[in-house]
Amino acid sequence: GFQTEYPGFSHQEQAWQRLSSLHKADHTLVATGTGSGKTECFLYPVLDHCARARQAGEGGIKALVIYPMNALATDQARRIAELVASVPAFAGLRVGLYVGGNTGNSASNSGEGMVMTPHAVITDRATLRKHPPDILLTNYKMLDYLMLRPKDRQLWAANQPATLRYVVVDELHTFDGAQGTDLALLLRRLRARLKTPQGHLVCAGTSATLGNAADTAPLREYARQIFGVPFGEEAV
Repeated sequence: GFQTEYPGFSHQEQAWQRLSSLHKADHTLVATGTGSGKTECFLYPVLDHCARARQAGEGGIKALVIYPMNALATDQARRIAELVASVPAFAGLRVGLYVGGNTGNSASNSGEGMVMTPHAVITDRATLRKHPPDILLTNYKMLDYLMLRPKDRQLWAANQPATLRYVVVDELHTFDGAQGTDLALLLRRLRARLKTPQGHLVCAGTSATLGNAADTAPLREYARQIFGVPFGEEAV
């Protein structure tokens, strides 16, 4: 489906096969050490799917990536912008970052944050509402607002029930206890709001290396509770 500059690590190749909407389109957990390319594991298949859907004329938000912290979201947004700019197949993809802090008001005069650049995604809120991005990066608290606030409902206006195909939660292990419960309920509400068909959403999570790599059952069960979908033994 897509060419990468370098061949992927084995865990990346496996993740790409599992996640690609041209292949298995299956729920996947990526648990590897930091700096081993976790992000690329989900990014390539997601960008690839969004590029194809966009070419087919599909509007609306096709993928949602949820981060535990704004700093992480901002850092990844830069990497994603660089990837979109460097891979010809991804040309024209629009990625939006919607987190607290960037009110997007001051930007409107300068035009900053209104278009994709080689190092930045779209952050201007009025632009994101008027022209929803293909991929939305946000945090879980903000996602709550994006479903509640009347002015933010515009973000989802172009979505048909089958438009949203991917939900990725980065650093899944950080959502513990009450936060995990919040996130689980939030994802269920999102599916109900968008009327997503059963079994249509591809769910992915990244996690720090597991304490016991041999036994993935606890992580898979935790992911099942959060996403509300099954994660088989092959999922990690």
